[in-house]
Amino acid sequence: MSYLISLGAGLVVGLLYYFSRVQSPAPPLVALAGLLGIVIGEHAIPFVQAQLRAPHAQTSNVQHAPAATQTASVTSDAPCNNQH
Repeated sequence: MSYLISLGAGLVVGLLYYFSRVQSPAPPLVALAGLLGIVIGEHAIPFVQAQLRAPHAQTSNVQHAPAATQTASVTSDAPCNNQH
């Protein structure tokens, strides 16, 4: 719904520019490049923060992996020793 409102507002402003014979403040490609920059800038910091957190999470998982392997091998050996 917000896309339709945005599109409608853009059309209204475009019609106002046309009827008042005023040129658009920026060429369309320049305006779109600016909007792309805004979107990238808006998502850049959360993306970088997620990338910085990811190696820390991988390191903590690697440290716990050998302990889990050792525990599994000890428990799997125990039933084998109690055979009749």
